Amino acid sequence: METPGSQSSLHRANLERVVRAVRLAGSLTQAEIARTTGLSAATVSNIVRELKDGGTVQVTPTSAGGRRARSVSLSGDAGIVIGVDFGHAHLRVAIGNLAHQVLAEESEPLDVDASWVQGFDRAEELVNRLISATGVDRSKVAGVGLGVPGPIDVESGTLGSTAILPGWGGIKPAEELRGRLGVPVHVDNDANLGALGELVWGSGRGVRDLAYIKIASGVGAGLVINGKIYRGPGGTAGEIGHITLDESGPVCRCGNRGCLETFTAARYVLPLLQPSHGTDLTMEGVVRLARDGDPGCRRVIADVGRHVGSGVANLCNLLNPSRVVLGGDLAEAGELVLGPIRESVSRYAIPSAARQLSVLPGALGGRAEVLGALALALSEMGDSTLLDGALTVAAPAFT
Repeated sequence: METPGSQSSLHRANLERVVRAVRLAGSLTQAEIARTTGLSAATVSNIVRELKDGGTVQVTPTSAGGRRARSVSLSGDAGIVIGVDFGHAHLRVAIGNLAHQVLAEESEPLDVDASWVQGFDRAEELVNRLISATGVDRSKVAGVGLGVPGPIDVESGTLGSTAILPGWGGIKPAEELRGRLGVPVHVDNDANLGALGELVWGSGRGVRDLAYIKIASGVGAGLVINGKIYRGPGGTAGEIGHITLDESGPVCRCGNRGCLETFTAARYVLPLLQPSHGTDLTMEGVVRLARDGDPGCRRVIADVGRHVGSGVANLCNLLNPSRVVLGGDLAEAGELVLGPIRESVSRYAIPSAARQLSVLPGALGGRAEVLGALALALSEMGDSTLLDGALTVAAPAFT
């Protein structure tokens, strides 16, 4: 038994610090590990050697700043995580390893609003199918990240607003999927997972304060503050779609009038174009037509961008993020939507906050949320299980 404060307990703590840093980043050079953990270069070198001998990490040659370096990542067979993303019209599942490599991914259409039972049945089937297809050892599954298009109560784990998913009211999504798969499940809303996905793999890499704005059937924001998702005490932080733009405007599904969502979400925007473009139009189609030069679609997208920019300006004034990443179908419009967003930010945000802000399209497209679910599972798993039984060095030099 390790005594608190002893050399062995300190050594164990240092091992876990290194493993956690590598697990969250995917891969780091030894110099980066030292900066991240605050450990000395010599200590990191000894720990990496021990972890490599025990099969916990793998080390590959790389370069940093023009110099030779060694990149450290968790071993590909150290464990498996699963991401499950429920959208309003799709289900997407991905399987990845602890080295941040996606081993398999599949998406299928699904009317999530219709039945939560059917939704979880399909999710269970798809997870099992991908596990079988990849041939991974089910006992290696360390956890599952689950995304749903609605707010999650932080304390109870219950899905919040029934106006968003009327058939899911009172459901505890993590509990439901945990009972089916028999492994730990961690749940969050889709905007938060989109933020995590872009932070780890996409347009948010390298920053610690950002907002991920997702515009689809609703409008939400995932907020990253000091490198961590900010959810608020009730789990509803980031509901940017319900900032009031016009108190005499259209009635929103939340019960208020003139919310940002009523000027930007697909359900409100598409009817503006239906008289001239037909009833089969989708936001994806609007973006495609706008990029091809359609004047009506270009005008609607520009208007949406200006409205979104007003909401982003409020975020700038309150939180001062260094980056805003736009997700959802609208991000594919590029400068047609990003330009108007920047114009509104420049007009309504405090100048110092606006100058520090960059507005970028998401790099991951429709994969942002499922990759964020993988990142959630990676961030929530413990490090002790990765070390127990893996370290075979009989008498390591304590550091």
